[in-house]
Amino acid sequence: MSIFVDEKTKVIVQGLTGSQGRFHGLRNRDYGTQVVAGVTPGKGGTDVDGVPVYDSVGDAVRATGADASFVVVPPKGASAAILEAAAAGVSFIVCITEGIPAQDEARFYNVLRRDYPGVRLLGPNCPGVISPGKCNIGITSGDIALPGGPVGIVSRSGTLTYQALHELSQQKVGQTTCVGIGGDPVPGTSFIDCLAAFEEDPDTRAVMMIGEIGGSAEEEAAQFIKDNMSKPVVCYVAGVTAPPGRKMGHAGAIISGSQGTAQAKMAALADAGAIVTLNPTEAGERMVEIVKTLD
Repeated sequence: MSIFVDEKTKVIVQGLTGSQGRFHGLRNRDYGTQVVAGVTPGKGGTDVDGVPVYDSVGDAVRATGADASFVVVPPKGASAAILEAAAAGVSFIVCITEGIPAQDEARFYNVLRRDYPGVRLLGPNCPGVISPGKCNIGITSGDIALPGGPVGIVSRSGTLTYQALHELSQQKVGQTTCVGIGGDPVPGTSFIDCLAAFEEDPDTRAVMMIGEIGGSAEEEAAQFIKDNMSKPVVCYVAGVTAPPGRKMGHAGAIISGSQGTAQAKMAALADAGAIVTLNPTEAGERMVEIVKTLD
């Protein structure tokens, strides 16, 4: 099995007619994802390489039965695109857009929780989700993912998401699903959301979690691991050498005082019983060792 998406997921691409939407949307389709439509206001009735384009998400959902959306629009229009998808009945939304103001993120996050509790948003500013061999929504290369499980991956860092996939695939260790939750201050999907889903998925036997400095998400995840996870969790936290008060890459990757340091996160995860590693390669090596011990 997999979490969030599988071979039955029907995807629309909001922004398919743009350069990035076309590039990544068609890559997802060519991977085997059911990309059933695109959405660009004013371009309904056209198509992109055979994928029909509609003026609105509502039109696309009514015509295709889509249940997932891939939002590839500039920051100015991303909030409206996300809420339009939710209002149209899309239950899973992946937004890769970077640079959305935190105030806008907080607004649509709370609107989704209040008005559309059945909708899951992944991102924004994330690489997306891939269930190898089944479905790929986002910008992750399908070439570095290996079907067959038994490892689930969740990561705040896009680049380290790719490295984790590559490290495991090189060792012939497959993945059930790899989720990039993004590094913005207000992510739609959290570590805990993914850990809970992996805990319930019978095909996921172990989990790799990749965090980074800033915020308290890793400490919160550590408490969840301690209280709820029966499966082994291997962790890596990026940013050990980051200086306080300086943003490192992601908008949410900033240390404030003694809060959000890599050392504090690593200590919390170790105390929770997770296997904490010092670099991504070591995380892959430890996971390979664990997989060898599984029945």
